[in-house]
Amino acid sequence: MTTPVLFDVPGPKARRRIRIGTAVGVLVVVAIAALVLVRLAGNGQLEPQRWAVLFDPASQVPQALGQALLRTLQVAIVGMVLATVLGLLLAVGRLSEHRWVGVVVTTLIEFFRAVPLLVLIFALYFLLPKFGIRLSAFWALVGGLVLYNAAVLAEIFRAGILSVDRGQREAAYGLGMRKTQVMTLVLLPQAVRRMLPVLIAQLVVLLKDTSLGFIISFPELLRGARGLVEFFTLQFGNQYTFQLYVAAAVIYIAINLVLSWLARYAEGRTRRNAKTAATTPTELPADVQMGGGGGVIPAAR
Repeated sequence: MTTPVLFDVPGPKARRRIRIGTAVGVLVVVAIAALVLVRLAGNGQLEPQRWAVLFDPASQVPQALGQALLRTLQVAIVGMVLATVLGLLLAVGRLSEHRWVGVVVTTLIEFFRAVPLLVLIFALYFLLPKFGIRLSAFWALVGGLVLYNAAVLAEIFRAGILSVDRGQREAAYGLGMRKTQVMTLVLLPQAVRRMLPVLIAQLVVLLKDTSLGFIISFPELLRGARGLVEFFTLQFGNQYTFQLYVAAAVIYIAINLVLSWLARYAEGRTRRNAKTAATTPTELPADVQMGGGGGVIPAAR
């Protein structure tokens, strides 16, 4: 079967235009970066003593940023685990054969996808106490992240499960598997392999959304940097404001780059494993033998 082509392969002129456009784009970016650096140097923002405060233990900046980073990671890890589990349950519920279950789960998914994350965090932290339920800033932030991202992950899981060839499901039922076994042993392993990069990308978004915790005074990384800025502003004016915010941004970027690298690594591993599995002959179980016409029949007992 011929693979459909969605675009024409660029010819020599098109490739030349692409190279020229890429070179121009790189030059524009370099020029903008150089202009920014010149302006920062003119304002004294690149002076070594201003950046030394980020690495001086006596200034308490490394310790404060380290503690804020630890709290950010705690929220992110707990939120990732709970959102993944809840998202998987919602996806399975939406695919349920019971119509009322699918309607209820679909309503929940669409509701939490539509409500802004900031509104969810506010509702958990400020609205629930009116009903006698009081959450700490940590759990209000985690709860908002879980509800929103679980709804998004549910759609990712559902799309991944539906992308598995229908013949896989039918073959599993033909072997006498129950629905739970088909889902856990046949569909989910293949679906997770296909959607793993998208899942990790969504978890990167979850990590960045932890910065919304500063709205409810949770001392995550952005709030920690803001506290340091306020402290140093009282002591030295705006001398270190730029450096402290840049430090927080660099930490966020470093963590997201690590997660993005993990996504690419996982995608590459799953592709290699899939190719290996496709080219490796599968041994039949001991209780199965080949029929005379090439069909598979159970062995005589």
